[in-house]
Amino acid sequence: MTNATDNQLELGFNPDNQCRGANAARREGRIARAGWWFAQMRDIVERAMEATGEPRPEQIWIPGASREVKV
Repeated sequence: MTNATDNQLELGFNPDNQCRGANAARREGRIARAGWWFAQMRDIVERAMEATGEPRPEQIWIPGASREVKV
């Protein structure tokens, strides 16, 4: 015997509130929060790309320079 379902299964931390299916209002709230979150992340990435400006100076090796201390 197999139990096949096309619905998404949900697991929660509260054993008293057992889900028998996704509540439409809860699902819409989750979708709205996810949309808000991803919009915030896209905005942060876009602002970070705009604020790059000049790169930091590159550290180079000066020929003949040595850090050895000769005693």
